[in-house]
Amino acid sequence: MTIKETEQQIVEEFAVFTEWLDKYEYLIELGRSLPIIKDSGKEEKNLIKGCQSRVWLAADYTDGKIYFTADSDAIITKGIVSLLVRVFSGRTPQEIIEADLSFIKEIGLEENLSPTRANGLLSMIRQIKFYAVAFAANK
Repeated sequence: MTIKETEQQIVEEFAVFTEWLDKYEYLIELGRSLPIIKDSGKEEKNLIKGCQSRVWLAADYTDGKIYFTADSDAIITKGIVSLLVRVFSGRTPQEIIEADLSFIKEIGLEENLSPTRANGLLSMIRQIKFYAVAFAANK
């Protein structure tokens, strides 16, 4: 499945909900289903700067693809990062670099987050793209 197809699947999942409260509940559910990050992934170097809550994002580069693991101490933020892990994990650096992330706007996440959570989302995306650029440069 491509990034675009994964994004479309997420858009369809969120389209089921008409109220934002229900979408937040779904984000919480997604956060709870995020695989547990190893304790080694909760190092200072994996902590995302610019997030109000603590968010760890670790990346491993194997066989030309980047695999992400993540965690957060805030449940809605954990749901948000779980969406990003779902979209980007197992992709090549080039796929990640070229992704437009239109699903964020399509599901309404952009305009329904508090300013601090929106900042955190941008910081997470920036870090994912940074990993992709770094791994692309070192291949």
